[in-house]
Amino acid sequence: MIANAVLFTLAVLLAYGFWLLDQLKFLARYRVILFHSYGSTILIFSGLLFVNVFGMALTIGRRFFLKDTGRKLSHLDKQFNVTHADAPTPQIEEDFN
Repeated sequence: MIANAVLFTLAVLLAYGFWLLDQLKFLARYRVILFHSYGSTILIFSGLLFVNVFGMALTIGRRFFLKDTGRKLSHLDKQFNVTHADAPTPQIEEDFN
């Protein structure tokens, strides 16, 4: 579930990054000045954006893809809680010399 959320987050952020690269072409010649002045702010914003998109993807994944997991796996719980009398019990083999 976490791996799927990370993959989705990376895909969304890559798409957003490519869109920003296209929209901000006119700032390319000021790249060094912008990164020197606002690099830490851009990095913090990118990290917070990653965490927020990851949280959204994880929440949506858990809400919709694990919707009826408890009900679907209830038969396994019933099988584990019921003892079967017809099942053979393990025998301890002793070494007879």
